[in-house]
Amino acid sequence: MKKLLIISPYFPPTNAADMQRVRISLPFFNLYGWDAEVVTVDEKYAEMVRDNLLMESVPSDITIHKVKAFNKKWTSKLGLGSIGLRSLYYYLKKVNSLLKKNNYDLIYFSTTQFPVCILGAYWKKKFKIPYVIDMQDPWYSTYYDDKPKEQRPPKYWFSQRINKYLEPIAIKNVNGLISVSENYISDLKQRYPIIKNIPEAIITFGSFKKDVDIALNHSGEFIPILLPDFINIVYIGRGGNDMHKAIEPVFKALKAGLNTNHEQFKKLKFYFIGTSYAASGKGIPTIKPLANFYGIGEQVIEITDRIPYYHTLNTLMAADALFIPGSDDPQYSASKIYPYLLTQKPLLAIFNENSNAVDTLLRCALYANIFTFGKDEFQKSEALINLMLDWSNREFAPIETTDYFENFSASNLTLKQTELFLNSLKN
Repeated sequence: MKKLLIISPYFPPTNAADMQRVRISLPFFNLYGWDAEVVTVDEKYAEMVRDNLLMESVPSDITIHKVKAFNKKWTSKLGLGSIGLRSLYYYLKKVNSLLKKNNYDLIYFSTTQFPVCILGAYWKKKFKIPYVIDMQDPWYSTYYDDKPKEQRPPKYWFSQRINKYLEPIAIKNVNGLISVSENYISDLKQRYPIIKNIPEAIITFGSFKKDVDIALNHSGEFIPILLPDFINIVYIGRGGNDMHKAIEPVFKALKAGLNTNHEQFKKLKFYFIGTSYAASGKGIPTIKPLANFYGIGEQVIEITDRIPYYHTLNTLMAADALFIPGSDDPQYSASKIYPYLLTQKPLLAIFNENSNAVDTLLRCALYANIFTFGKDEFQKSEALINLMLDWSNREFAPIETTDYFENFSASNLTLKQTELFLNSLKN
């Protein structure tokens, strides 16, 4: 049995998207010959929604090491608000101690808190231990460079410069790369030719059936969000101006339907939940203003605050239909599609035609309504109006998952990770 040390600053009970791969893989690492331990930041230092039920999905025999982080109250004054930067010193101390005492075969960074990844190069040099990085998002990216200032993330100027400096430290020494998008890896190998021959694997996020069971077992504990007496169409996930191209066709079609058949279309209510990563109560709406622009504000509810993970699953299962909008960034990979497919609810998805999510949905979900933006806008508008009319009459076509969907089970995707681990040990 090989020993794996996982670096994941966010971990249950913290409800953060970038810890989900680790969480749903932990039950299966042992099955494929790896004894995994996790080093995470104590949840009291994370300003994120907590979901204590997440711990029910974590095997009880997994060793979890917790580190501290500097208080954000003080570090944010220096521009160092991310948990990756605030925990860097404590990660160094803790993992140094672990590596001196134990014989680990590999260190696995699975996080979007990328600054901690620079420690991989240090540990590799000091302890001769290889490491793998899971690129769930781009680290250094120029995507927002030509965007208006108001559309850029907070402290963009600072983060761009620190990312440009830190990324090569970690990437030039890495032994293997995992990514949700082939583009992320190809961009890195173009930027750093020294890694052009290292092992790589494109592994999306996956489905974990146990999550649905946990959500159903606790369904009575959640306060309902959806309003009665409406046809409720739900999206839960981040918002942002980069999703407007996917959402605008829906809002235009809804507006057209309200103009021609108001009584029927006013039955529809669209929800956008958890659209901001900001602290509770501090999120800035990015979808509701678009709805107001098209004059359909009464049909759209945006809740910027994130909700606990199993509350999310229960809300998806309580919806009449689901909507997944994609980013205008073709590299965007919507990891959220797999829990959506598990619900088998009627589904509308609109993505950039070059997103890998399009092919996945086409191969995994029968009867899903899948559109791409940028082409055949008139035909898409007509189709969306007809779809909404059907839904307003409660004429639904629930999706059916195909045999291909099993390729995205947590067990199969964990196997792919361990295969990449073995190849990285040879590098």
